[in-house]
Amino acid sequence: MTLAGVTQVDHETKVRTIAATMRERAERGEIVDNVDKGAVKHVVPLHGAARYRHAPLNMRDLDEIIQIDAERRICVAESAVTFSDVVEATLAYGLLPKVVPELKGITLGGAVVGCSVESMSFRYGGFHDSCLEYELVTGTGEVVTCSRESDPDIFEMVHGSYGTLALLTRLTFELIPAAPYVHLTYRTFTTADSFHAAMRGEVAADRVDFIDGIVHSPHRFVLCLGELVDEAPYVSDYSRSKVYYASTASREEDYLTTADYCFRYDTDCHWLTRKVPPLQWAPVRALAGPRLLGSTNLIRMSRLESKVSRKKRPDVVCDVFIPSRRFQEFFDWYRDEFRFFPLWVVPYRPPRDYPWIAPDFMDSSRDDLYIDCAIYGRDNNEPDRDYAKLLEQEVYELAGLKTLIGRNSYTPERFWTIYNRPNWQKAKSRLDPLGVLPDLYGHVGRVGDEHSEAT
Repeated sequence: MTLAGVTQVDHETKVRTIAATMRERAERGEIVDNVDKGAVKHVVPLHGAARYRHAPLNMRDLDEIIQIDAERRICVAESAVTFSDVVEATLAYGLLPKVVPELKGITLGGAVVGCSVESMSFRYGGFHDSCLEYELVTGTGEVVTCSRESDPDIFEMVHGSYGTLALLTRLTFELIPAAPYVHLTYRTFTTADSFHAAMRGEVAADRVDFIDGIVHSPHRFVLCLGELVDEAPYVSDYSRSKVYYASTASREEDYLTTADYCFRYDTDCHWLTRKVPPLQWAPVRALAGPRLLGSTNLIRMSRLESKVSRKKRPDVVCDVFIPSRRFQEFFDWYRDEFRFFPLWVVPYRPPRDYPWIAPDFMDSSRDDLYIDCAIYGRDNNEPDRDYAKLLEQEVYELAGLKTLIGRNSYTPERFWTIYNRPNWQKAKSRLDPLGVLPDLYGHVGRVGDEHSEAT
């Protein structure tokens, strides 16, 4: 059975319009560092940052699923489609993407260029690892397709490029069989060592469908294990009055619909509602939930608050990937120096080395498993202590990798010890020889210090 959404002809018409706009911008020498996909951006707003200063390029129309092939278990979709829409459409066929990022408004294209992982990543890697083909609009307005077989040098470099090589317009990705419900079991530990060992044991056993964890405090670690099931004795709903992450500290098991499991963190945008305590009160949530709750609403409110408050530094929001063998070192440092909980923990097993990582850094970092530690909302206003810089330095010393969605302080020299400059330049010369799209380091390598140094 195959679902056909927007026709390929309609899609090609949209892409021709985008390609023509790209050529016009290139002819005028205009930088394209800002695309409008119709969804809220999942990057930390930074006053004075150089990125996103130019007029956005409209990609809102790329919001449709082209095909779901249930027999081959693949989906073909445009890049501005949100995972909320993909999950709804694929579940109708009893299927899911191999990796579903946790917030409803994340787009397919954003998950590729921004390195999305989730609780299936112990088995499948990142979302990009499930992708089979990309269609790109280059900086010169050409339309090209690539895959691991036909053009691996380009295909592999799109992941983690943060929109600096080309515009992703269409992608083909793999699906897996799903079920209507997820049965969750929660195992609680009092030490990082026992928690880490149990997580590694579950990854090695490969007997459940989902693995992640929530560190509620330095002495309360909850390992969350999920299995797809056909029946459920009850179903919990965390879209209104109840708070999902808080429930893991007191429950031993739970049942959610599969769609609700995929977006279990969306209502509170993990724990962003803690910034406004009434948003965690059941009566307020019941009355105002649809207008205030959900990641899209909360991110928009946080952006408004950021503009009004003009904080010297934004809150720390980022994922850091720590080699499993060094997780205990990282946690000991985090407990003593960073002191921010909950901490979301996701085991992540890349199926291959990524060519956008510098070879020497990859050699020092390589492990059979990485632990993604996701930090959401640590205040960073102490005058003599910059937590973003402290985190960046510690992760580097542990041969870990920090995502670049927030404030970064890398010097060019350090940045290019982590990222593979020759491979990036090779891809850049093919896809964007005129430099219409931004430079990778200039776009994300040192972002936000302009404001903090001026205040």
